[in-house]
Amino acid sequence: MPPVKLPAFVTPALLSSIRGHPQLPLHSWYFITGVTLSVLNRPEEIANVFQHALETGPGRTDAKPEHGEQLQMARKMREALVKAAPIGGLPKAINALFALKAVTPPALLDEPLAYSPTSRPVEVYDVPPSRILHRGQTFFDKVYGKVSKRVMGQMDRSGTEDLGITARLMYGYILSNTNVLTAAESSFVLVAGLIPQDVNPQLKGHLKGALNNGATIEEVKAVREIVIRICEASGMTELGETVPGGWGWRGEVANL
Repeated sequence: MPPVKLPAFVTPALLSSIRGHPQLPLHSWYFITGVTLSVLNRPEEIANVFQHALETGPGRTDAKPEHGEQLQMARKMREALVKAAPIGGLPKAINALFALKAVTPPALLDEPLAYSPTSRPVEVYDVPPSRILHRGQTFFDKVYGKVSKRVMGQMDRSGTEDLGITARLMYGYILSNTNVLTAAESSFVLVAGLIPQDVNPQLKGHLKGALNNGATIEEVKAVREIVIRICEASGMTELGETVPGGWGWRGEVANL
């Protein structure tokens, strides 16, 4: 049997309400939405988001961007989906990126063996791993602040120190690269990817981590708000006595 086609839920009205949030920074609404949809396993909705962004622009006012800004938007969207892979799953990132590529004009694509806006190919093949891992540790320490050593130590003592190694690789080669997304924007990606998964222990750390990476309280709360709005539009709800099972959150979504 062919897979069931789910009804679309990303409407123009929903996109307008997200894009119009007064506390969201410029150039953030579309990649936050894309990451949320990827983790929700709704990659087919990402096309509408990206096409809407190319027509209306990166901010609250309608203004079709010029080619240079469209390229910036495409790169930010791709980088956000890549950075969501470590927390949301590589298969979902693959499906999301191919769904995005299907509606991306050729002039807005970055092809292999050409210019890389992230410089990751160079980092993988030409830069000493110790330098990348040190950058990742620095980023991790900034996110977690005074508890960073305790958090990493807990992963090292999880029963396999390979969990700590995995975190170091993830932060080194993926998350600490800020050539396309800033540190604060990278934190927005993590918040957007964690909320749909109902993982409050990790979300609490990354809400504070976004502040440590330079975001304001109002910006972080705005990201949390629009991600919850998207999740609820997709069918998620807070579980409890009246809704004992199903798809949703087992308690209130962590907040600052």
